[in-house]
Amino acid sequence: MRIALVGDRSPSVRSHTRIPWIMEALREHDGIALDPYWIPTTDVATGLDGFDGVWLLPGSPYQDEAGAVEAVRVAREGGLPFLGTCAGFQHMLLEYARHVCGLDVAHAENDPAGRDFLLTPLACSLAGHESLVRLTPGTLIARIVAARETLESYVCSYGLNESYRDALTAGGLVFSGHAADDGTARVAELPGHPFFLATLFQPELAERDGRPHPVISAFAAAVARHVAALRV
Repeated sequence: MRIALVGDRSPSVRSHTRIPWIMEALREHDGIALDPYWIPTTDVATGLDGFDGVWLLPGSPYQDEAGAVEAVRVAREGGLPFLGTCAGFQHMLLEYARHVCGLDVAHAENDPAGRDFLLTPLACSLAGHESLVRLTPGTLIARIVAARETLESYVCSYGLNESYRDALTAGGLVFSGHAADDGTARVAELPGHPFFLATLFQPELAERDGRPHPVISAFAAAVARHVAALRV
């Protein structure tokens, strides 16, 4: 089961250094053996054929915004299980806003000279912090975590410009996790897709009794289901 790890791999990004441990933990505890391949954002245009899932990892600003957005589009339109974390969350929203909702919007970190920003600096940076996330009952993230709220780790300073929330929701996206203090978006998902989920927090940083974060386990299980369905 081949998954594309989309991001500009760096030893200075802690989430990237955790990937080998996560893959081993998935094998040991979930019985799922994923075969991960790193795809730089600069290589996405020619590098996503034949993969069974796409994980858009942290590490912003990406070297190629267009490549990150294209990775999301390929997974969304192709029905591939998709997970976006931190910058992956931000660029999932960017792809959906542009290609589904028809919005001409930018990411303030990537394009500071842009006019209409979908992603803007958070009121308070979450870099290096933990924060409580409240989950909407009945959503995918709530079923995965099996709780109404969860304490999560962040390494980010940008999030959704909340003035665009209604437009994205009207386009079919569901915001299913929110900051406990001010209600701003922390998780988004797409109903009807085999698995299309993104979190502003970084589940890569979590370790629960030696197991990967439930979000990562759920993504791996979705990849396994996708491969099994192809073999029928």
